[in-house]
Amino acid sequence: MFGKVKKILGIEGVKLELIVPDKVSREAGIVTGAVKLTSLSDNNLIESIQLKLVEKYSRGRGESKLINEYIMGTLLKKENITISKNDILEIPFELEFVYVKSEMDKMGESNFIARGLVGLAKKARGVHSEYKLIAEANIKGTTLHPFDSKPINLV
Repeated sequence: MFGKVKKILGIEGVKLELIVPDKVSREAGIVTGAVKLTSLSDNNLIESIQLKLVEKYSRGRGESKLINEYIMGTLLKKENITISKNDILEIPFELEFVYVKSEMDKMGESNFIARGLVGLAKKARGVHSEYKLIAEANIKGTTLHPFDSKPINLV
């Protein structure tokens, strides 16, 4: 009985790890990497793997700080893979994303003087973006699915 509870909760089941580069080009618009899957139990069926690139956009300071999250790209890999105990699988992926420039960034690219002013204005208002890649595998028969998140540096 305890084994069935562990399987439903995903304990000692499939583990997921993202393998991605440290830096990704904004202009290329593609994140390439692999999802590494390992298992501590037998006969786990992986139905799908969902990947998404998320921008966490924050501005302001103190109590007036605002934070929004925007999905820049998603990928759903429908897989029917059976993974057994001590198996290691690496599934490659290419996630396309759209990098949207703010009006301030577009103005800053127009000339050298505007670039400095835009940078100063963003710093004064506490504008900051962080990017992360999130992966989650859907395992048949479990309620808690394995996931991983890695920060991405867009250059």
